[in-house]
Amino acid sequence: MATVLVASNRGPVSYVRRDDGALDARRGGGGLVSGLSAVSAEDSLWVCAALSEGDREAVRRGVGETGVRMLDIDPAVYDDAYNGIANSVLWFLHHHLYDIPREPVFDAEFRRRWESYRAYNRAFAEALAEAADEGACVLVQDYHLALVPGQLRELRPDLRIGHFTHTPWASADYLRMLPADIREELLQGMLGADELGFHTTRWADAFVACARLDDETRTPRVRAYPLGVDAEDLRALAYRPEVDERLARLREEIGDRRTIARVDRTELSKNILRGLLAYRELLTVRPEWRGRVVHLASAYPSRQDLEAYRSYTAAVTELAERINEEFGTADWQPVLVSVQDDFTRSLAVYRMADVALVNPVRDGMNLVAKEIPVVSEAGCALVLSEGAGAYEELREDALTVNPYDVTQTAEALHKALTMPAAERADRTKRLAAAATALPPQRWFLTQLEALRALPQA
Repeated sequence: MATVLVASNRGPVSYVRRDDGALDARRGGGGLVSGLSAVSAEDSLWVCAALSEGDREAVRRGVGETGVRMLDIDPAVYDDAYNGIANSVLWFLHHHLYDIPREPVFDAEFRRRWESYRAYNRAFAEALAEAADEGACVLVQDYHLALVPGQLRELRPDLRIGHFTHTPWASADYLRMLPADIREELLQGMLGADELGFHTTRWADAFVACARLDDETRTPRVRAYPLGVDAEDLRALAYRPEVDERLARLREEIGDRRTIARVDRTELSKNILRGLLAYRELLTVRPEWRGRVVHLASAYPSRQDLEAYRSYTAAVTELAERINEEFGTADWQPVLVSVQDDFTRSLAVYRMADVALVNPVRDGMNLVAKEIPVVSEAGCALVLSEGAGAYEELREDALTVNPYDVTQTAEALHKALTMPAAERADRTKRLAAAATALPPQRWFLTQLEALRALPQA
C-alpha cells in the first residue's frame, strides 16, 4: 500500500527485449521523476501504462522496479484511448486545432473509441484504489486520464486526489463542440479531484468557465503551478563533452553569423510554418540580413502515426528547402533544419542562440522558452508568442508577438537581432530567474503539500 501515488500514461521506466530474451530497463527523466524521488520509495507508487511489447512482457513476467506498477491494457483499447481520443480529440480541443469546416465529426466510431477511453481511465482508477492507503494522496497527470479523478472518487472517497493538466484547457465555446453527455462526463471526471492544477492562470480560468456550463455543485480548488527549469541539471547536460563537440561543429559551419534558434516537436500547435514564413519575410524586407544570419531549427518528429502530423512535418522540411533555394548562396545556407530527435544538437543550439523564436499558437507551458535563457552563453533575445503558456511569466522581458501575425514576428526578429548586447544580457538574466522560479521537484512537492493539507474526507 502507498501513501503517495502518481498516475500517468508514460511511466519512469521502459523495457526493451534483447535478442537473448532478457529485458533491459531504461530509466526516464523529467519533473515527475525528480519530484517523486523526494518521497520515500517504500511509501510511493507510480501507476502507468505498459506502452511497448517490452513493457507488456515485463508485466507478464512480473519484472519491475520497486514503486512502479505497469498496467497491461489491451493494445486495441489503448490505441483507441490514446490515439483515437486523447491525441485526436482532446488534444485538438484544448489546443484549438480543428479545421472547423471539416472537423470534428462525433459519430458512432467516436463513441466506440470513447468507451475505450473510459475503460482505459477505469483501469487506472481501479489500480489506484487497490494500492492506496487510507487517506493517501493521488496525483493524476494530464488529459489522457481526465476521467480518473471522478472514477476514483466513487471507489475511494477517502483519498485526496489532485489532477494536473499539462496542456491548455479549451475555451467554453470550443468545448461545446463535444456532445453534451461526453462533455458532462469529461467535466465530472475532472471535478472528482480535490485540486486541479494548470500551468497558468489563463488555463485554470478557462476550466472554471467550462465547468460552469453544466452548473456543477462540486468545486475543487483550481490553481496554477507554472513548471520551471532546474538550472543546475540543465547546465550540467548542456556542458557535456558531446555537446561541446557539436557546438564546435556548428560554429565552424555558421562562422560569425548571428543565429535565430528554435527547438520544437513538429506539433501542429508549435506554429513552425509561420515561424519560417516570418524568417523569409525578414530576409525579404530586411535584405541587410542576407548572408549575416542563420536560422537553426530543430524539429523533432511528433505523432507520425497520424496523417496530419506526417504532412505537417513534410511541409516544414519543404518550406525550409524553398527558403534555402530562394536566398541561399554558395557560402550561406539560410536555414539549417534538423528533423530528428537530437537532444545534443538542441543543447548546442541553446548555447549559441542570439535569438530564440518560440511562437506557438497555443500550448500549456513551453519549457523551451525557459530553457534557452538558462544556458545561453552570450545572452539571448526571446521572441515569444502570446499563445505560449510561458507568456504569463516571461512577457516583460521577451519581445511578444501575435502567433498568426507573420509581419509582426519578422519585425520582432529584426528588433531582437539588433538589440544592444547589454540589454540582451540583462533581459536574459531576468528571463532565467523567472524560468527557474518553480523547478520540477519543487513544482511536484508544492502540489503534494497542498493535497496533504486538505482534510480527509
